[in-house]
Amino acid sequence: MIRACALTDLDDGKPFAVEVDDVPVVLVRRGEQVHALRDSCSHAEVSLSEGELTRKGLECWLHGSCFDLRTGAPSSPPATDPVEVFPVTVEGDDVSVDVTTTLN
Repeated sequence: MIRACALTDLDDGKPFAVEVDDVPVVLVRRGEQVHALRDSCSHAEVSLSEGELTRKGLECWLHGSCFDLRTGAPSSPPATDPVEVFPVTVEGDDVSVDVTTTLN
């Protein structure tokens, strides 16, 4: 696990871009949970951190594909492939991500 940011850096429901060990990651805080996905749409390879959180998941700003925060699976086209999801730990104010392991 590598420290990615402080928990206080994350606004609820707002994507936050970080780089963890040279891997682009988007963090999304939803209540007390923090999710980490590869910050690259599987359809067009644009930054998901520039999108927004909807009821379907993290929506890509370019073509509107949404990705589930827990599984990385697309819930709407045009994307058909999932994005990688990484384990996250929160200890105190530290948010850490393991980019060497995927949850999907």
